[in-house]
Amino acid sequence: MNSPTLKFLLVAAIMMVTFDFIKPAKPTLHIIGDSTVRNLNKETWGWGTPIALLFDTTKITVENNAIAGRSTRTYLSEGRWDQVLQTLKPGDFVTMQFGHNDGSVPDTTKAGRRGVLKGTGEEIKVLTWPDGKVETVHTYGWYLRKFVRDTKAKGATPIVVSMIPRNEFKNGKVIRADQDFGKWAATVAKEENAYFVDLNKIVADQYDAMGPEKVKAFFPGDHTHTNLEGAKLNAQSVVKGIKKLKSCKLKNYLL
Repeated sequence: MNSPTLKFLLVAAIMMVTFDFIKPAKPTLHIIGDSTVRNLNKETWGWGTPIALLFDTTKITVENNAIAGRSTRTYLSEGRWDQVLQTLKPGDFVTMQFGHNDGSVPDTTKAGRRGVLKGTGEEIKVLTWPDGKVETVHTYGWYLRKFVRDTKAKGATPIVVSMIPRNEFKNGKVIRADQDFGKWAATVAKEENAYFVDLNKIVADQYDAMGPEKVKAFFPGDHTHTNLEGAKLNAQSVVKGIKKLKSCKLKNYLL
């Protein structure tokens, strides 16, 4: 083998190794939320698990970081959001869906430890726990706004998702969250120039069409947590919302 040919092969080999070494990692879809997003047991499921089947996981990693029983307040105060931030990188995506555990009056009792202040403003409530720890509680919108801003600061894309509706009907129609948590989620997304999926409306529209008796089959134990079939419907609804988001690159990774 002559010298020029050997040099060419060596250069080609070095370029291949270098390209493989610097090849950018796959983006990750980080999903945060409560038990309606992640709650695996024999009967109830969150939509954050079956939604992975709707993405091309050879091109994107789907991580369901939601955890049962958490509100925006406790997801932050327990350090769970910090854990997500540590792995968040440019090009990633974060979907955030909270509301089911945020509604109680915020205090240091068992019932109120998850509660937040209503709305999207800058109001605060200072609490002192029995051990002397002082906690400043904010509005629902304040916590969502922090998640959105932190996500953007990491070079990732935030997607605010309104909470799924419960199995609660009034006059034949599903009770919606468009006057409270759903409305506040939309407000934050608009003010922060973040993407918004109105999951509450997308699912509620389908529930209205199906009727109370058919919807009841999705809820084996209570009016909040769905079985796997209900979780699949919710996951498909999230995807419907994502497909409608103009210029959102997460669409590129859907199957």
